[in-house]
Amino acid sequence: MAKTKSLYRCSDCAHTVGKWVGRCPECGTWGSMDEAAPQPTAVAARAGTTLARAGAAAVLPSTPATPLSQIDGKATYAKSTGVDELDRVLGGGIVPGSVVLLAGEPGVGKSTLLLEVVHRWAQRGSDERALYVTGEESAGQVRLRADRTGAVHDRVYLAAEADLATIFGHVEQVRPTLLVVDSVQTMLAADVDGVTGGVTQVRAVTSALTSLAKSSGVPVLLIGHVTKDGAVAGPRSLEHLVDVVLHFEGDKHSTLRMVRGVKNRFGAADEVGCFELTENGIVGVSDPSGLFLQHRDEAVPGTAVTVTMDGKRPLLGEVQALVVPTHNPSPRRAVSGLDSARVAMVLAVLERRCGLGKLGNCDVYASTVGGMRITDPSADLALALAVASAVRDQPVPAGTVLLGEVGLAGEVRRVAGAGRRLAEANRLGFTRGVVPRGVEGVPKGMKSTEVVNVGQALSTLSR
Repeated sequence: MAKTKSLYRCSDCAHTVGKWVGRCPECGTWGSMDEAAPQPTAVAARAGTTLARAGAAAVLPSTPATPLSQIDGKATYAKSTGVDELDRVLGGGIVPGSVVLLAGEPGVGKSTLLLEVVHRWAQRGSDERALYVTGEESAGQVRLRADRTGAVHDRVYLAAEADLATIFGHVEQVRPTLLVVDSVQTMLAADVDGVTGGVTQVRAVTSALTSLAKSSGVPVLLIGHVTKDGAVAGPRSLEHLVDVVLHFEGDKHSTLRMVRGVKNRFGAADEVGCFELTENGIVGVSDPSGLFLQHRDEAVPGTAVTVTMDGKRPLLGEVQALVVPTHNPSPRRAVSGLDSARVAMVLAVLERRCGLGKLGNCDVYASTVGGMRITDPSADLALALAVASAVRDQPVPAGTVLLGEVGLAGEVRRVAGAGRRLAEANRLGFTRGVVPRGVEGVPKGMKSTEVVNVGQALSTLSR
């Protein structure tokens, strides 16, 4: 009997070594080496012999290669899931035979969303049926959630099973046109070594389900867990096994949820879908810009509105600032929803280039409205004017939107997609835009004020 040799594989780059090390020698990541399935040394020797003989004797394939022009592309057209916001991220719908991985934190609403998907899928027609496999909940628990969200349908089949072979048996019996697995970390392949949820098991389960999807043409939706730092749990190469990787994000203090595309072989990988999680289920939000604005009858000092690009979707967001004098030798800088490094940079530019010397003796609080997270540099100008407005106690004129990246020299730089941003602001009733010089695509009915530096932008506070 051939001896076995333990192998250790990096969960980030899939590099394999013969003994455990604390740091991956390939990518340099600490603590990422996990034990992989043992490999018989005799098998490894035969594999090396086969590779050495490659090219010595050609083997005729069972299926000859087909000219690309003769391949039927209609069979791979995307089918709508019935959830418009999810279709937007997927690139029009689910492609037959594809594997989609939906990852997110516990309780964010992944199971609720996919339960709504299988319900909408079954409503498409009598030829459509969906199989929902759960390894985390009992059948009764899923039924209770389906009753609450109104997702009960005769052509939605449920199997509370964690064994991979049994799941394949359910697929043979039900013959579904859509398969949902909740979650991939709870599935177990009996013929593969390793614990449930480990690197070896997760890779084996995903590979088997991917082969099932490619051979049968049934699309598979996988739910996956994430680690503390937000990455998909399991090896990094798990994302290479599937066709689409989606991240489901949301704040536990807000009902807003966002599905963000990370990888998509069938469409754009930077699309974003917005949802609202309610007591009766999850619904798509086709126009989320109004969620991040505070509607008032009159302008208030310390507030400014900007337009960010989340993927290809323009979103209006409101930036608020509060400047309070303090006797503390180390003034406080509290930031929420913004990049603290960029806030510190903008404050330094205002103090050094624009003469706002009071900032060194003041506590500064900066935040966004509605729990919005803004990392786009185009919000620099809005932040600068919000801080200056709070210091001077002069509000930004009503109906004004601000776009521009601020440099260390105080210059205002152009941002990508300014025309689309201004069009979105104009649609929501904004009539004036303070933008960098050279911006094109300003919509009709909207007045643009071009500025070169922050000093010129601050002059708009007195208009």
